[in-house]
Amino acid sequence: MKKQSRQLQQPHPAEVQALQQVFQSGLLPQAESRARTMLAMYPNALALYNILGLSQQAQGKLRKAAASFRKMLSIDPRIAELHFNLGVILSQTGETKEAIASYRKALQLKPSFTVAHFNLGTLLQAQGLLQEAARHYQKAVDIEPGFFEALGNLGTIFQLRGELENAERCYRKALTLRPDARGHFNLGTTLHDQGEHEEAIRAFREAVRLDPRFADAWNDLGETLRDQGDMDEAIRCYEQALIVQPSHDRAKYNLGEFFCLADRLQDAIPYFEGSDFADAQDRALQCLYKTRQFEAFRQKFDLLAEHGQRASVLLGTLSTHYATNFRLEDTYNFCKEPMNYVVHTRIDELAQPDSPLLKELLHDIQHLAIAERKQGRLYYGMQSAGNLLQRSESSYRKLAALIRKKVKDYQQRFAGSPYELILGFPREIEFTSSWYLRMKQGGYLTSHLHEEGWISGCVYLQLPEKNNAHEGSFEYSTDGDDYPRLHDDFPSQIVDQQVGDLVLFPSSLFHRTIPFHSPQERVCVAFDVKPAPLPMV
Repeated sequence: MKKQSRQLQQPHPAEVQALQQVFQSGLLPQAESRARTMLAMYPNALALYNILGLSQQAQGKLRKAAASFRKMLSIDPRIAELHFNLGVILSQTGETKEAIASYRKALQLKPSFTVAHFNLGTLLQAQGLLQEAARHYQKAVDIEPGFFEALGNLGTIFQLRGELENAERCYRKALTLRPDARGHFNLGTTLHDQGEHEEAIRAFREAVRLDPRFADAWNDLGETLRDQGDMDEAIRCYEQALIVQPSHDRAKYNLGEFFCLADRLQDAIPYFEGSDFADAQDRALQCLYKTRQFEAFRQKFDLLAEHGQRASVLLGTLSTHYATNFRLEDTYNFCKEPMNYVVHTRIDELAQPDSPLLKELLHDIQHLAIAERKQGRLYYGMQSAGNLLQRSESSYRKLAALIRKKVKDYQQRFAGSPYELILGFPREIEFTSSWYLRMKQGGYLTSHLHEEGWISGCVYLQLPEKNNAHEGSFEYSTDGDDYPRLHDDFPSQIVDQQVGDLVLFPSSLFHRTIPFHSPQERVCVAFDVKPAPLPMV
């Protein structure tokens, strides 16, 4: 019998066990060195390469570890765990596509590999591939029903897709498996989005009870209390978020907003300037402008406009107002002629006599238990909380589909526009916010704009009788909200709407509801759509 070739020789199990003990003792450089020495004698020993790769990985030598696992796969590509380990390392080095391919290969070899499904789902989710990510999270839960992390991530996917009831079910089930602070926080966010503010507050309070240093939970508790009108308690929560995390951008932003609402604009500026959340820098600029610090405004505006990575609704408003005020050319390209981009159209399904959909909507608005959101600009009326057009009731889903079509028509109407409003138009029409407004006799909404929108709109479901031509009508302008005016030469326009009408307009325009005095209730649904943020990589 011929002597076994060196290539096929394997180390004695006792030698491998001794090396394994060195690795498990935390002597990583020694384990790496001994593994290399032994591989010189046994060049195809998978067990030695495995310890070598794990030692390198534990020391942060990720690229060397990846090379060790690739060598193992060249020896035997049929081991799912090796593809999985390589996927973990590649995800750590930022080689996302390669990591995804490794996890897919591991699952091809071992479809019941629960953690591979979970890890692959997280990478797909980060790439914005939500539907495929959800499939892998669901598969992980099917294989291992107690996998609460997968349930939580699946809930997040549902929430991102607007399937709030499904998200709530996932979060509640995850909490039965492990009642941790993160789980209660996740549940609170989806309850808030559904307008269930009392339950959301309970969930956020439980999150901060379990983890008093959970800054996001303190902040979101504050936002929910604010929506209920409890501003004093909301401020306490924002301040607590900053105590446990002084760099918390949203809490700074929220305190800046509070000072704006309290007409303490100078106090708001440092909070906005110290935050990177959303349009915080633009909001600081707005405070400078409204306090007539025009020179500082102009200098900071030019810096923001030059270095901004994406067009800003609020910068569009400020640029147009400043240019009109000082009779200069508007240099910011969000939408230099916003008055020309207002469309007054109609949804036929609501305007027809005895419209079934109209009746269904009015019934749901009047009878469904939807929480109220306090609105400081609204008089003699109420605004719904949550995101109305993401609710599960058929009436809101039908209305959402009809509005999406009209928003697409709006895009086509202005397809040749040179402005960022159209060039950066949302690819998918999803409602970032939506709510109904019910106004009673004497009701009105003061001048404002939707800084966090892109395209805004309002559809009218019930209107009061008019005692004069424009009572209860929609008015829009390039001026409003107590912006400083050096003259009165700002354009404005009134839309006298009928039931079933829809008005679409750039979110950068000021608009208001003219007071009415008829006893009938005025009911409408308002909304914003905006481009989705770029996917994380």
